[in-house]
Amino acid sequence: MFKEAVSHRADRVDAYALNEKELHIRLKTKKQDVQGVDLLIGDPYDWSEGSWNFTSISMTKSGSDQLFDYWTANVEPEYKRLRYGFSLYNKKESVFYGEKGFHHSPPEDIGEYFCFPYINKADIFRAPEWVKNTVWYQIFPERFANGDQSLDPKGTKPWGSEDPKVDSFFGGDLQGVLDHLDYLQDLGISGIYFTPIFKASSNHKYDTIDYFEIDEQFGDKKKLKELIGECQKRGIRVMLDAVFNHSGYYFPPFQDVLEKGEASRYKDWFHLWDFPVQISPDPNYDTFGFTHTMPKFNTENPEVKNYLLETGRYWAREFNIDGWRLDVANEVDQAFWREFRSEVKSINPDLYILGEIWHDSIPWLKGDQFDAVMNYPLSNNIHRLFARRDLTVKEFVENMTRVQHMYPENINQVTFNLIGSHDTPRILTECQEDPVRLKQIFSILLTFYGTPCIYYGDEIGLTGDQDPGCRKCMEWDETKQDRMLRDHVQRLIQLRKNEPLLANEGNLIFLPSDLSEQSIGYTRSDDNNTILVLLNVSDKKDHVKLPINYKQQDAIDLLSGNTIDWKHGKFTLQPMETKIIKLHHQ
Repeated sequence: MFKEAVSHRADRVDAYALNEKELHIRLKTKKQDVQGVDLLIGDPYDWSEGSWNFTSISMTKSGSDQLFDYWTANVEPEYKRLRYGFSLYNKKESVFYGEKGFHHSPPEDIGEYFCFPYINKADIFRAPEWVKNTVWYQIFPERFANGDQSLDPKGTKPWGSEDPKVDSFFGGDLQGVLDHLDYLQDLGISGIYFTPIFKASSNHKYDTIDYFEIDEQFGDKKKLKELIGECQKRGIRVMLDAVFNHSGYYFPPFQDVLEKGEASRYKDWFHLWDFPVQISPDPNYDTFGFTHTMPKFNTENPEVKNYLLETGRYWAREFNIDGWRLDVANEVDQAFWREFRSEVKSINPDLYILGEIWHDSIPWLKGDQFDAVMNYPLSNNIHRLFARRDLTVKEFVENMTRVQHMYPENINQVTFNLIGSHDTPRILTECQEDPVRLKQIFSILLTFYGTPCIYYGDEIGLTGDQDPGCRKCMEWDETKQDRMLRDHVQRLIQLRKNEPLLANEGNLIFLPSDLSEQSIGYTRSDDNNTILVLLNVSDKKDHVKLPINYKQQDAIDLLSGNTIDWKHGKFTLQPMETKIIKLHHQ
């Protein structure tokens, strides 16, 4: 047995409370090295005649990636506390693994076992329940719809008259969103994520001038309240975007620093290296990236902290928003985020806090900072298989299994899944403008755990390269929309609402990565039903035999509504075909 690969930490990733009764325990072992794992569990105070009492339960292999097998068990300790260890075996040997290492057999000393001291209610990761059933729609306000031309900035171009440039304005505004809420409701959208709407000089508004004012090209606070009210009538949540890592160049305190230098009362609001402050040839202060127009805040400064915390409180308190998306969240100190969470949750405990982080984010996801992050690891693997086509089916399944085991289940259920955004080329462009590939991508996005997000226009086939190309005007002429693609997305959203297993109920397990070189599949299942998602990602027919024991003769294809003859799990999938099959357990 390859003991060097056996891995478990009694932290909030490998051992965590799903709720006030249930613990999830995870273990990693070398791929195909261990035949089975038993979890040995007992209460640390349960002894009889000098011996510790423990029981054994079998762990389930929940997936495999290129290097590891993942083992999972769910337990409900009677007294909310646990000592536990692992009994691993293969054809050659059996060993015990505990906190202090390996033994030939389970030791009598419980100090050798891992410890989960107590399921404290305050320590349980909790995110808003409503997020689990939300389908988001990301709106870049300047490019969604022009509803009030009286607000147009000077030099505004006629809607969609040309491809966007870095400094283009087309007049999108809040009234434009109001005018098209029926469209979003009909599509099935239940959450809108707005990129920044606060006063700024750019079209993207990530260079904030005033955190307490709506940009005048979008409207005013009265219009925002009207929009949020209309969204609430339709059951649509609203999430705003804020940049607390840096300000814009024309943010008044930064302008004061540029003017007064060391005499400015705001000199400690930023990370200034020396004086006088200069912007060229290179800035002598910390910035976002190397952009001199985006000076980095000193969030450890009490005045800065209070200003930004009041921003979070103000829009939650006065406008009843449902969420904050936080830009460049990993570059802000974590002490600030802990305080931010406490402040906004005191106003609205159900407010969703989403951080923009592109890498492994567990330090921010321990229940004291964010509810979720943007799931770029998932997005990257989907892009690589369907768009760039530089992953094999086997590699995709292994990579996605690793992504699935990065975070606890209760975090996965609210993770923000996306396939495109204002920061990436249009997904259809990435797919060489092949709508069939994009339909398959949407099929995964909308049948996976988490809370999925559609970037405006992706559902009707907008194209565009990297910024600014990916920020073109929404196409409202239905004759120029891909209506078949939109209908497919609408159908998938409706299925997700009708079938809880296609959202966040039950378990998700990938079918073995060696099932086929052309097709991928995963099951969403509970005690009563299983839904099987199958996708042939190749341009050729594929014949697959599924390792699922299902005795009934018929199953239902939820996409078509047709009955399928099961025939012992043998299927022929046409090129680029997707099936979503519901099985009833006997």
